[in-house]
Amino acid sequence: MAALQNDLILRALKGEELSRPPVWMMRQAGRYLPDYIKLREKYDFFTRVETPELATEITLQPVDQVGVDAAIIFSDILVIPQAMGLTVLLEEGKGPILPNVIKTQADIDALNTGDVENRLDYVMKALAMTKSELNGRVPLIGFAGAPWTLLCYMVEGKGSKSFDKAKQFCFTQPEMAHSLLQKITDITILYLKAQIKAGADLVQVFDSWSGMLSPADFNSIAMPYLLQISDAVSKDAPVILFPKGSWYALPDIANSSATGIGIDWTITPKMAREMTGNKITIQGNFDPSHLLAPIPQIKKEVKEMIDAFGVKNYIANLGHGIMPNVPVDHAKAFVEAVKEYGA
Repeated sequence: MAALQNDLILRALKGEELSRPPVWMMRQAGRYLPDYIKLREKYDFFTRVETPELATEITLQPVDQVGVDAAIIFSDILVIPQAMGLTVLLEEGKGPILPNVIKTQADIDALNTGDVENRLDYVMKALAMTKSELNGRVPLIGFAGAPWTLLCYMVEGKGSKSFDKAKQFCFTQPEMAHSLLQKITDITILYLKAQIKAGADLVQVFDSWSGMLSPADFNSIAMPYLLQISDAVSKDAPVILFPKGSWYALPDIANSSATGIGIDWTITPKMAREMTGNKITIQGNFDPSHLLAPIPQIKKEVKEMIDAFGVKNYIANLGHGIMPNVPVDHAKAFVEAVKEYGA
């Protein structure tokens, strides 16, 4: 393997002194890039995910075109429900549909949690291919969805503003809910370890819907499984947990085995630093919609954000995924502003 020429993100996660923070953007490989849109017009979503050559090409686009300090493999969190035996359909612009939702213990018992490396071998091939193509330019990030977020889709069958069915399932049938959460956790640990073996330098766990939960519910439904994953996987590579909207969990995660924590824009840098006691690297938290502001404004806000967080123990990123309507030169301006910091 080629030695890493740019290991800023790994050094930030170790708490080393840096002259500027590393920068990447969630959903950076995708829908705002014209070259990605061309591929989207030719191939459906799961063809893009399941064809290692396409996934590699898409993963590399933002490294080549936007200049980020890390690549994140092009995939989807719903490959895990697929590997467990559920059908996942995706219509462009409409979000995922899971026609056979989990309702009973028998449904949970029927889920497959073994052999994830072979079932998702296309992800492993894409990681290995991307690693080779990167040739040490930047680190490669692997990822998975968090157990609570995947349960939401597996029980609800689609995206939702409130995930009422998923919550009802957890609160009326807690034993079943926890058996499902544990099954998802078990396969996710195996999946992330396989990604690291295939070439991921670090991994992120996306708990996109954890902000739907109250602090007490988060502590019983989401947190134990996030911590199980970081305990098991952080022995092999750095783990960033991103429980979106769950700022109240910052002190607990700061004292866990996780290497980094992602935060959204609903918390100030000062508050995030105070709640974590500077014990953990923080990633975030630029509001993606601010990338639609004029470029001078973006650059000014990025500088203010880094000033507020400080360079040490910090990864500059968005507070959620980049939006499809962001101009590429605005995404570049975000990245350039971080790279120019302290210069």
